[in-house]
Amino acid sequence: MTPELDLTPPEVPEPTFLENVLRYGLFLGAIFQLVCILAVIIPSSKVHNQEEAEHIDTQGTEQSKKAKGSVPQPRQKPKKESKKKR
Repeated sequence: MTPELDLTPPEVPEPTFLENVLRYGLFLGAIFQLVCILAVIIPSSKVHNQEEAEHIDTQGTEQSKKAKGSVPQPRQKPKKESKKKR
């Protein structure tokens, strides 16, 4: 005397219009956030590479200028020669 098993799928109500709007709105929000994060990461690395290239170029020109005629510049502030006695 085995009871018969009910193998029919459970009744799930169809989502309402508001639930559909909420569901797809969340998907769109997640995609928008990923796009924003990628927009911050990808262009900043390109700008960083350009800055490094410009920095290397300016260092090369500065070194060539120094090699031509190096003029020692006077110090901005004179050093204290002795400490104050207390």
